[in-house]
Amino acid sequence: MGTIRAEGLGKFYKRYPTRWSRLAEWLDPEENVRHEKHWVLRDVDFEIRAGESVGIIGHNGAGKSTLLKLITGTTQPSTGRAEIKGRVAALLELGMGFHPDFTGRQNAYMSGQLLGYSNEEVAARMGEIETFAEIGDYIDQPVRTYSSGMQVRLAFSVATAIRPDILIVDEALSVGDAYFQHKSFDRIRRFRDEGTTLLFVSHSPSAIKTLCNRAILLDKGSVLRDEAPDAVLDYYNAIIARREVEQAIRVEESETGKRITRSGSQDASIRAVDLIDAQGHSARAIRACEAAEIVVDIEVQRDLPELTAGVLIRDALGNDVFGTNSFHHGQVIAAPVAGAAYRMRFCLESLALGRGSYSISVALHTQDTHVVNNYDWWDQALVFQIIPGSRPLSIGVTDLPVSIGIDKII
Repeated sequence: MGTIRAEGLGKFYKRYPTRWSRLAEWLDPEENVRHEKHWVLRDVDFEIRAGESVGIIGHNGAGKSTLLKLITGTTQPSTGRAEIKGRVAALLELGMGFHPDFTGRQNAYMSGQLLGYSNEEVAARMGEIETFAEIGDYIDQPVRTYSSGMQVRLAFSVATAIRPDILIVDEALSVGDAYFQHKSFDRIRRFRDEGTTLLFVSHSPSAIKTLCNRAILLDKGSVLRDEAPDAVLDYYNAIIARREVEQAIRVEESETGKRITRSGSQDASIRAVDLIDAQGHSARAIRACEAAEIVVDIEVQRDLPELTAGVLIRDALGNDVFGTNSFHHGQVIAAPVAGAAYRMRFCLESLALGRGSYSISVALHTQDTHVVNNYDWWDQALVFQIIPGSRPLSIGVTDLPVSIGIDKII
């Protein structure tokens, strides 16, 4: 039976600032290192037991294909190790191992050898391979004359001619036509039911839910979630929605520039405003009820008696939703001098807002209001989006904690 184990698995590639840096490091490896490490995978740990069906999901560049290459041994890890037990059939890349000048039949034998089959085993199943691939007379034509779909048909037919202990499939099947995809998934499902361990990479939620009893979510080379497919896919969809919103807002910022509705003497000025999510990253999309920080960078132009910073959150219609300032929290900057710079952080334990678009305005002044000694008022300094969190659906501009009880009266 097939098992897979990854322990501290990591892979990095060397990045050199110039082509001469690579040569200099090669000529004198004892000198200072001239490259930086670009990590594709880092500290990946999981175990797949015999007979399990596990789906790997994640956006492009998350490290999915690299992980499969490390597991199958086609790429060596930089850290950690991957251990695999049992006969493996892997379909990682379109036509991997095929020689374009050899015929489909000749490539079938060579691919079979790479998979650990003897020529006798391939010959005994060649009829079945031809039948399943359905490429007709092309089986005896050079592979360079094949379409991408025909290469997938032949590669999958050879890889699954004998039921393996472990079947590893990358997204190559997405190239094939719908008819062959149905045939392929039927065979994968049959192998799974007969006890084959399945490791499957796909962007299709329905395929993951249908074929797998567990899913692993990769993001930036690390494992974010490893649990039931439904839970992982819900989290993945939330990440996708968040990134789409973030991109749209940041594109708008770059195209239109920062909002310019500002007033004040500029004796103290706001250098920058940012919104930081619970993971410590700059964000323009926050999940409802997630912790967040509003960060305000301040520069003082002349000596002042004191300095207060305030923030105001408004909804898309311009209605005030929430506002406060450092005066009311006892955090006034006393007697700042010209040239001083400060960073003030407004830490929100729970941004309990309803779904929608919001803006943040920031002010610098004295005392408890900007009406007196207004140094800088920056209207709509930042726009952000609240996206659904893990709590039940609600409407409005707030997301209040609610519990519901039912008492039977009669």
